[in-house]
Amino acid sequence: MNSIYEKYAHLISRLVSKSGVQTSVSEDNVYQEGNRALLPHIDSIIADHLEPRSEIRGIENLKSLLDTARTGEPCLLLLEHYSNFDLPVFHYLLRQAGPEGAEIAESLVAIAGIKLNESNAIVSAFTQAYSRIVIYPSRSIEIVKRILKDPNRLVSELMRSNQINRAAMRTLGKIKHSGKLVLVFPAGTRYRPWEPETKRGVREIASYVKNFSKLCLVSVNGNILRLNPSGEMEDDILHRDRMVYMVGNPTDTHDYLEGIKSEYRFRDDKKQAIVDHVMSDLDKMHEVIESERTETQP
Repeated sequence: MNSIYEKYAHLISRLVSKSGVQTSVSEDNVYQEGNRALLPHIDSIIADHLEPRSEIRGIENLKSLLDTARTGEPCLLLLEHYSNFDLPVFHYLLRQAGPEGAEIAESLVAIAGIKLNESNAIVSAFTQAYSRIVIYPSRSIEIVKRILKDPNRLVSELMRSNQINRAAMRTLGKIKHSGKLVLVFPAGTRYRPWEPETKRGVREIASYVKNFSKLCLVSVNGNILRLNPSGEMEDDILHRDRMVYMVGNPTDTHDYLEGIKSEYRFRDDKKQAIVDHVMSDLDKMHEVIESERTETQP
């Protein structure tokens, strides 16, 4: 089994050269439009590793959600997260589904952590293919607090994180009314089986749910780029797999919250309770699809 860099070194070199310099994030560039010139290079890697019958189920729900978004209502996609290729494969399969699927792919704006931009040139090159709003996630802030020993550097970085996040929220306020579908991974990080806490959703997601009109949950089954426990992002391991995305019905967020109010009413942390329910719903969708997917694997 080869890492993505080992197997596609020459292609990745071309990808990096086309992407330009590694992007440093500031409050002035939190919105970053996808570079479509990079897609053919990434698509070729995806096509090499997707098994037959990889698909998006419930694509009609995405079409309905996009129709709603085009009226100016803010619409949200909440996806499971196992791999840095969850979004690229989703984007690829949408475009493979024809003109309407391509329109949906073009409408996606992902909420992306700053690490994807600044960790290294390879990861940044892949990231730059897709439109996104960059944030400084709470998990990254906690890491900074642990590793930065110089008080002045720590204060400076915390100030930077605040500036980036304030700018990101201002940008999101505009984007969500512009006919786009905002895509968020409620876990906030890729799931690592050896770190069970990475399966738990981050509490900030509750604010997204409350501030959007409609949402669709999307389960993700299959993984063609698996985490390398002893490596960095660019060391992730390629696999062939059948990937199935299941898009749930568009749901009014007010109705969704009303439906689970009894679950979180008496919880001390109501935001976390809302996110826990979202993750539970995604888990149930995932289990149904995985049972069918594995039974029919060749």
